Amino acid sequence: MSKKNKVRPVPWDAGLPSGGVDSHAHLDMPGAFAGRVPEVLERARKSGLARVGNVFLGPKAYAENVPLFDGQADVFFLLGIHPGDAAKAEQDDLAAMERAFRADARLAAIGEIGLDFYWDAAPRDVQARLFADQLALAKELGKPVAIHCRDAYDETMAILADQGFRDAPLLWHCFGGDAEQAREILSKGWMISIPGPVTYAKNTALREAVAGIDLSRLLLETDCPYLAPEPYRGKQNEPAYLVFTALAVAALKNLAPALVWQATGENARRFFGI
Repeated sequence: MSKKNKVRPVPWDAGLPSGGVDSHAHLDMPGAFAGRVPEVLERARKSGLARVGNVFLGPKAYAENVPLFDGQADVFFLLGIHPGDAAKAEQDDLAAMERAFRADARLAAIGEIGLDFYWDAAPRDVQARLFADQLALAKELGKPVAIHCRDAYDETMAILADQGFRDAPLLWHCFGGDAEQAREILSKGWMISIPGPVTYAKNTALREAVAGIDLSRLLLETDCPYLAPEPYRGKQNEPAYLVFTALAVAALKNLAPALVWQATGENARRFFGI
């Protein structure tokens, strides 16, 4: 059979129970799921997902796209200004975020926020200031934080230390580091979210790190439409495919998939207060 016609397993055939949580999805990403959000969420429910966290990248995206989730009570929200958009942030954006959080109980966390020195789409000092300002807003609102960090690990850790975030409710979104970084993050009292690349056989450092992280500190995410796990690598990701990430984590930790599924789901519910 040609690779083009490869038959891939469907996630609901894994038989995982309802209770899983996708802690980080971008269902409102322009063009990605246009007109298909209800059917995507239905596939997620069929696969055992009980909740999906949609991440709005800035207050304008939230204001424009929140109607996509009318009637979808199992979707909760994150809202933050991505570091790649730091140079485009407007003076009123933080105030708009604060208003949104105070008005909408479905907004559970500030994120994704942080530093991205891989793309360097905004000056690093501008990214750092916006990151610190959003951390301060999270403290003021009493909300947890989801961190974006790419090629800026030391700088991110320094800002978090300066802002007094040790033992604060913080989730390291889309963790792609090694065991040493995982240990340091956990030593600060934070949580770690694992994406689809943990299923990639050559991603040795991440797979070794996950094997050593206590299950009580783990969440799972798709970061869809990006980072689809095997066997859908290279395809558009969606919440239902979180099943394959859970199966990989379970194998790495020598645990039953249903146990990992339910435990990471409960960790997410506790972290986000949902």
